[in-house]
Amino acid sequence: MSTELTQDLEKIMPEDIARTFESAYHVFQGNTEHVEELLKHGGVLLRKATQRFTPTQVILGIAVLAAGAVLLANRAAAHQDDEQDQPA
Repeated sequence: MSTELTQDLEKIMPEDIARTFESAYHVFQGNTEHVEELLKHGGVLLRKATQRFTPTQVILGIAVLAAGAVLLANRAAAHQDDEQDQPA
């Protein structure tokens, strides 16, 4: 029974992660035309992750990703402020 269940699960491929992060990078850079791709790739990655992990593991993983996104956004905003404060 467990071997049947394992075969039905889709594996999370490195390409899934790469596509999701690439789309997220484009959106973070301000290319809003990539939002649809980000939602699509993120949804595929989330669906595969929910098949593999327990709900608690999925929630903790999303929390870690969200915290990382907040830290990156904060760092990017601070960097942008530093560039604006320096005289030309």
